[in-house]
Parts: sequence; C-alpha cells; structure tokens
Amino acid sequence: MPEFNNWDSFYTIVGSAAGALIGLQFVVMTLIAGRPRVPAPEAGAAFATPTIVHFSAVLLLSALVRAPWPTIGIAASAIGGIGLAGVLYTAAVARRIRRQNAYRPEFEDWLCHFALPLVAYAGIGLSALGTAFYMRQALFGIGSGALLLLFTGIHNAWDAVTWHVLVQKPDTGAGTQNEQTSMKPGRWGQASNRE
Repeated sequence: MPEFNNWDSFYTIVGSAAGALIGLQFVVMTLIAGRPRVPAPEAGAAFATPTIVHFSAVLLLSALVRAPWPTIGIAASAIGGIGLAGVLYTAAVARRIRRQNAYRPEFEDWLCHFALPLVAYAGIGLSALGTAFYMRQALFGIGSGALLLLFTGIHNAWDAVTWHVLVQKPDTGAGTQNEQTSMKPGRWGQASNRE
C-alpha cells in the first residue's frame, strides 16, 4: 500500500530500537537476578513485565505496518486490535500496581506505568479507526503512539535498573524490608525515601 511506503524508514528505526531494547532488558534482568534481594514477584509483574510488553507492541506495530496487506482495512483492524489489547492490558497493570505491596508508587510511576501507555494505546486504537477517513493523520497518530510506548519503555527500564543497582541493597539483615523497598532513586541516582 503506497500510504505506508513513506513510513518505511520510521518503522525500521523504531522496530529495530524496540527489538534491541527487548534484548537489552533481558540481559540486564539476567545480570541483576544474581543479586540477593527481598523477593517481590508481584512488583515485577506490575513494573518490569509491562516494559517488555510495550517494547513488544512497538515491534509488532512496526512489523504490521510494513507487512504487504492487500487492503488498508485489514492492517487497520490488526493495529486497532493492538490498541484495544493495550488499553485492556494497561488497566490490568494499574490493578497490579495497586495490589503489590513491595513498593509504594508515586506520581511518576502512575504517569509512566499507567497514564502514558494508556494514552499511547488509546491513540493507536483511535488512529486505526480513523484510517478510513484521515489516512495521513491516522498514520501520524499510530507513529506517535509507537514512539510514546518506546520512550515510556525506555524510561521505565532505566528507572527499574537504577532502582535495582543504586537503591535496593542485598538483604544482609542490616535493614528491614520496609527500609529496602521504600526507597527509589531520585534525580541522578540519589535515593529518595517514599515515606
């Protein structure tokens, strides 16, 4: 479809970045896994897993936009499905964030783990609906949603890594669980207490 041809370089770059970041996230999490710490699998489901899901959604979007679809309607349906699935998944993430008790989220966490992904997925879904009437604008909406997911994922991955490396100390028995899990790096890696 000629409408997608102008987006070839954009999705090549965005899709490649998403794929590389997925791999990097796995490498970093593998390296961090060897550090002893307070176990908190519910926090991982609330904060780490969504980052991989967002990167994967960007990678999938990049592949769908570049696939040789016979009509724009089929492509729009697939892209709209990603948007809808993302909105539902983001709602599930919000529930996980509220239910986990290993870490008390603050505004930045709600913004980057819930609000921005919700806006991105909703924008992707609505833009997919608009392809029948406003193709050019809809493609910009889908591209903007993909970029927002990519940048949000980068932020969330960096936030998780700095928290694990700079704040969460191995459980040596010196501090309580609350002291270890209520801290998160502030600007430039300085610890800031969440209490």
